[in-house]
Amino acid sequence: MSEVYRALADPSRRKILQLLREKEMTAGEIAGHFDLAKPTLSGHFAVLREAGLVASEKVGTTITYRLNVSVLEEALLALMDGFRLGEKNLGEAKEKRP
Repeated sequence: MSEVYRALADPSRRKILQLLREKEMTAGEIAGHFDLAKPTLSGHFAVLREAGLVASEKVGTTITYRLNVSVLEEALLALMDGFRLGEKNLGEAKEKRP
């Protein structure tokens, strides 16, 4: 899980995930949203792949990336659980029930 949090810590990687949330994109399409060198973006893609946050498919020289939503959801739920987020609201809802 620490790999996922490390991947999410970088603003550029978070932006890549936001872009992929909308649709699958090629590396070139993603690069068009950044003013970063290709090796820098490749490093970001590698971190996201290693964390399991994105999957990639290579056809010829084109690499297409897609978001792995289940890994992202799992990380967010674990974070919420770790900080007991939502429990107060759940407790209040239970108290208000007849």
